[in-house]
Amino acid sequence: MASTGETQGPPAGPALGVQAAPSPPGRSRCTLSSRAPPTHTRPRLPARSATSRQGPPAGLPGRTPEGPRWGGAGWLSRCLPAGASRWRTRSEMTSILRSPQALQLTLALIKPDAVAHPLILEAVHQQILSNKFLIVRMRELLWRKEECQKFYQEHEGRFFYQRLVEFMASGPIRAYILARKDAIQLWRTLMGPTRVFRARHVAPDSIRGSFGLTDTRNTTHGSDSVVSASREIAAFFPDFSEQRWYEEEEPQLRCGPVRYSPEGGIHCAAGPGGPGPA
Repeated sequence: MASTGETQGPPAGPALGVQAAPSPPGRSRCTLSSRAPPTHTRPRLPARSATSRQGPPAGLPGRTPEGPRWGGAGWLSRCLPAGASRWRTRSEMTSILRSPQALQLTLALIKPDAVAHPLILEAVHQQILSNKFLIVRMRELLWRKEECQKFYQEHEGRFFYQRLVEFMASGPIRAYILARKDAIQLWRTLMGPTRVFRARHVAPDSIRGSFGLTDTRNTTHGSDSVVSASREIAAFFPDFSEQRWYEEEEPQLRCGPVRYSPEGGIHCAAGPGGPGPA
């Protein structure tokens, strides 16, 4: 019989869903019910076959059962829209320009102060030849003041702008398209510093160090980048196609024998059937 003050409860036993397990003396342990919860398994993705990596099925545009792998040049040419061959040609020209062996074009100008003296003009011409530049095109012209202003518009507002424009329109000038590996940098090195005083001390054998008179009458001009070279060449040689030159003339001038024509003052391919200047 229970003692006074104590209430009699249900018989001792394990709690619902929990099974008592034997445990070492001084420690208690319980385990979950033996009924395991439902398991969730992720669906297995089908393995990619070798053919699935090759591209779209045969029914899609640009893919034929016997065609090349997806992403090949043949697939790309069939998928491009009409007129896209123009893009591919530009891409080819860009790859040629980026080739370390490709010839680079630059514009070179002989200013009126040098053209007015035939001996200086001939001396500069001979320096171009002796430094292994290829003369792609050459012409002499009298620049109009409006053309000078447009050409030098990036300097408009600077103290020398008006003086430079008037000087460049004061007499005939000679324009060259020169080709050589690293032509832009090499021509600028051959010209020497823009300031004649500095050119005479730093590079006395340069063109400006030898023939320059002042910072304006400094004998020559040269493009300072690939972008400016293309822009300036187009300004002085509007009929010259840089893209066509890289496609037709550049490979022959770079790889084949080259001859210089004293009559025309330019270089051209010496092999049979070599293209002449366009």
